[in-house]
Amino acid sequence: MTAVSPVRTRRATDLVAAIRAATSQHANWQQTADLVAAQLRSHLPSAPDLLTVAQRQGDRTGYQCHVLHTEPDGSFSVTAMVWLPGQITPIHDHVTWCVFGVLQGVEYEELFALATDGSHLLDAGRNENRPGDVSGFAPPGDIHRVRNVGDSVAISVHVYGADITRLGSSVRRSYELPVLAPAGR
Repeated sequence: MTAVSPVRTRRATDLVAAIRAATSQHANWQQTADLVAAQLRSHLPSAPDLLTVAQRQGDRTGYQCHVLHTEPDGSFSVTAMVWLPGQITPIHDHVTWCVFGVLQGVEYEELFALATDGSHLLDAGRNENRPGDVSGFAPPGDIHRVRNVGDSVAISVHVYGADITRLGSSVRRSYELPVLAPAGR
């Protein structure tokens, strides 16, 4: 995670204000994710609105997380993720609600559910997220893995319901359990 790199354009500033208005409604986590997703759809910036040319290039050592804004009261953080082709997250869940929007490239998301006995994960679906796609979710039910399946850099904006500069990450837990197809599949 890089140091906070403040938003640079009016469009990005408007996005932060819209997120602030959505989170000030003090709804539950899933409702907040839905409210923030609606604002992100309406105010989705472009990669140049958020990142310098150098930041948009990515890093061959791993996908990059650029912190763009952290709300002073810690209620949310806005980041930009930059993925080179083939870069992937571990299977993980989150400490809070999360909303993301794809700005460039293709991000392939695999969804999982934890078996009731905790011994394995169940394959719960897949999404191929393209520019303009916005989605959000909240724990529980937020176990996923994301990768860049395209042949060019992928960039997305992520909003988390916490101060991730204080926490160090939005990830609550990584999973190294076997993945099984659900019964009947």
